[in-house]
Amino acid sequence: MTTRPESAHLNDQTAAASSTPAVQTPSDFAGALTALEALVRRLESGDLSLEASLEDFEHGIALVRDARTRLEQAELRVQQLLEQSDGSLMSPPLDEQSRDNDA
Repeated sequence: MTTRPESAHLNDQTAAASSTPAVQTPSDFAGALTALEALVRRLESGDLSLEASLEDFEHGIALVRDARTRLEQAELRVQQLLEQSDGSLMSPPLDEQSRDNDA
């Protein structure tokens, strides 16, 4: 049985990691939250290797940043929609149904 040098083993790991397809970012906020929840469940399970845990953690950070950006963009859009021509913000009126639900 021949043994391979440690550097050959590390090269195999690097090649395997680089051949892993890039994880896609969901196209909407709800998809990002769903993917993030799934990642958290996987990480909390404790069944992953250190390398897989780190990959999932990195992907989770990317999902959090993406979701935060989407929320900030939505907030800016709502603010622009509600802004009056004089620069003040308009309070959106409550519809009848939401008033009834609050009572």
